[in-house]
Amino acid sequence: MVGREGILEQGRILLGRIKEGRPEKSILLTGLRGVGKTVLLNELERMAITTGYRTMLLEAHDNKSLAALLVPHLRKLLFELDRAAGAGDKAKRGLAVLKGFMNGVKVSLGDIEVGLDIDPEKGAADSGDLEADLPNLFLAVGEAAEERKIPVAILIDELQYFDQKELSALIMAMHKMQQRRLPMLLLGAGLPILPGLAGESKSYAERLFSFPDIGALSEPDAIKALRDPTRVAGVDFEDSALKEIYRLTQGYPYFLQEWGYQSWNRAEASPITLLIVQDATSTVIQRLDENFFRVRFDRLTPGEKRFLRAMAGLGSGAHRSSDIADALGVKINSLGPGRANLIKKGMIYSPTHGDMAFTVPLFDEFMLRAMPNLN
Repeated sequence: MVGREGILEQGRILLGRIKEGRPEKSILLTGLRGVGKTVLLNELERMAITTGYRTMLLEAHDNKSLAALLVPHLRKLLFELDRAAGAGDKAKRGLAVLKGFMNGVKVSLGDIEVGLDIDPEKGAADSGDLEADLPNLFLAVGEAAEERKIPVAILIDELQYFDQKELSALIMAMHKMQQRRLPMLLLGAGLPILPGLAGESKSYAERLFSFPDIGALSEPDAIKALRDPTRVAGVDFEDSALKEIYRLTQGYPYFLQEWGYQSWNRAEASPITLLIVQDATSTVIQRLDENFFRVRFDRLTPGEKRFLRAMAGLGSGAHRSSDIADALGVKINSLGPGRANLIKKGMIYSPTHGDMAFTVPLFDEFMLRAMPNLN
């Protein structure tokens, strides 16, 4: 959590205000791979539970719909609300609306559908149009949570994998929560394309959500993240060793962990020296290549690999699509399909119009190692 104190404070305020029935923007974290978005989501969930929230933690992916992800969690939540002490039957109504929603969007989840032994409420959320039905479903759930005085936090990782209609439906549903000041909030995370996707889905998304950018750590924060845990164990780093790790990792948390881990394993006594870090580097790079980078590389087609190798050959940072086309020796208008597939796979994004950049830090260096030649 080093360097993330501001985000955690923002989350604390959000949790407190929604619990008190006051308006506040939900939070959608954005950033490259390996910056700790998922770790932050897990910490925000812990904070929510400590504050008295019921939570639902989901991870989006490209082969499961938003509805299929939500239904099991909403079913469990509504049963918990129904069992909670208090008068009223809005939780039972929520279950009836959920059954109608499942019928409308044709969600079949085996024993979950069989286990929901309740008549559906007709006309509430059963049209089959996700953008119409999901807000009404959330309204029923939010009213049940309000009746039981139990706030709800929905946490979704990898939001960029939802298609435009799903993302639009989710935004509309959260808009309904904010308008009615119901005790439901959304904490999400996704790649840097997420704010653009949300804005394209619904122009008012920026009024509903804040999009804090989770980036690399500053040098002081990176040093603190490495040094504080080892000092607890009575071990220290030489200053030169810490500076070298920061240079190699550029402050990205996942890489800081890897270099710190391997350096710790190699050190026989305190302090951990520059020489130890340098000796550990080849092992770290091999581990990253075999695991962190290779798992993404192997999902690519040969054409996609050439596209990324051309990008890597242009150097670090963002690059114009025209320069990538020149490096490949093709016309720029032929890049469209391949570029779109790489964006969909979460490998690249457009930080500014016409520019492309890697979503995975240091992936350019990996591509140069994996494909010494463009062909």
